[in-house]
Amino acid sequence: MSSENLAHHLHLRAEDVGRYALLPNCPEHVAPIAALLDDPEFVARNREFETWRGTLGGERVIVTSTGVGAPSTALAVEELAALGVETMIRVGASGSMLPDVVNGELAVLTSAIRDEGTTKQYLPVEFPAIADIEVVLALREAAERAGVPFRCGTAHTKDSYYGETETDRMPMAATLKERFETWRRGGAVCSEMESAAVFVVGTVLKVRTGSVVLMWSQDAIDNGPAPSIEPLFATAVDAVRTLVATGTRSGAAAPSAVGA
Repeated sequence: MSSENLAHHLHLRAEDVGRYALLPNCPEHVAPIAALLDDPEFVARNREFETWRGTLGGERVIVTSTGVGAPSTALAVEELAALGVETMIRVGASGSMLPDVVNGELAVLTSAIRDEGTTKQYLPVEFPAIADIEVVLALREAAERAGVPFRCGTAHTKDSYYGETETDRMPMAATLKERFETWRRGGAVCSEMESAAVFVVGTVLKVRTGSVVLMWSQDAIDNGPAPSIEPLFATAVDAVRTLVATGTRSGAAAPSAVGA
């Protein structure tokens, strides 16, 4: 924390937050998610980090953008945990890795492949990036209630967007293609840039974490159209509502995972 207990990057104080946070990477998604809360209001903005807050079931819930990628996401998780947030859910978009994914299908992520650099400065790569089981179940139940297509599974978290989408022009094209095919054949459902950081940093800091992402199908990535983002936002908010209603809290033990 900096002077006056202001978080250095987020520009938040402990009194600004509650126990729950939703984490889109895009600042433009913060206000629309917050609009689904009761009594939403703007709190702060600095760099890529914008925060709004509201309530659900009498509990304060904040929505903070993390920016794109693991480094800035780790900053957000670190500072929110230091301020007292106990449960954090990434809310974002991803590219599908499986051919049968419907455009706009949701993925409730149970784990992530640590194909990025940030989390290696927290724990050895052999340590898994896993979501908290209570958060996973709340997200799954919310998706079921919303009636949207979804699946639970593992994400591929990477550092280079264009390394995936424009692989052929990369000096390491052959290696990147081989690795991507390895993740796909192993059963990874989507590729994105933040979930491994949320899971690993959350594990280290003893906070509950989860992630729900909207998947673009392979055809839509190349040709469009963009899927609707509203079911993603509604599912994430409804999951927090469930967690608030059950009254469960982050404990002293590290988060546990549920299988795909």
